[in-house]
Amino acid sequence: MTDAQPHRFGPLDFQLVLLRRMADHQPELVDDARRELGVSLAEMREANRRWQAMTRSPRSRGAAARYRSVLGEPESVARRRIGDLECEARLWPVPLWPTLRFEVLAGPDGTVWNEWLVRAPGAAGPVLSTVADLRAWSCTVDEAARAFAPARPREGSAPTRWQLELTVPGGGTCVAEFSWGLLQRLLP
Repeated sequence: MTDAQPHRFGPLDFQLVLLRRMADHQPELVDDARRELGVSLAEMREANRRWQAMTRSPRSRGAAARYRSVLGEPESVARRRIGDLECEARLWPVPLWPTLRFEVLAGPDGTVWNEWLVRAPGAAGPVLSTVADLRAWSCTVDEAARAFAPARPREGSAPTRWQLELTVPGGGTCVAEFSWGLLQRLLP
């Protein structure tokens, strides 16, 4: 990634942005993933800096156009109904997590409603039957919510973080925290 000329911000850089937020809770997993991608800590920070600059620029294009320019054409696009609202679900592969896809839900006017990692269509999800199965990077928000229903959404600690209060077998609850839709940790 390092060279004298600035390079186009692309899928590798975007994966580094995802990892940067996850590093707050899973630094060891992020370091392993970063090494697998062949990039330094400084390169990860630079990718995140560039992403933040793109999202905050007064000349910034909308989120939907930004994802398309960074990730290319979606692997798939499907109409989806959520309650009374119809949206478009756009999915992109994420090479670091081959069984996941980055999903952007966009409203009829193109406004991005949600953006996170989901299980790829047709990919087997994890077996989640006990709290011990809830390990970092093991499942998505939707998978945890289905496995430990009823689940109650809670406000996350940052814009790309979600929390779910899950009902655990035998009674009681626990709170799971997700970054970009991927489980990071259980809160005490």
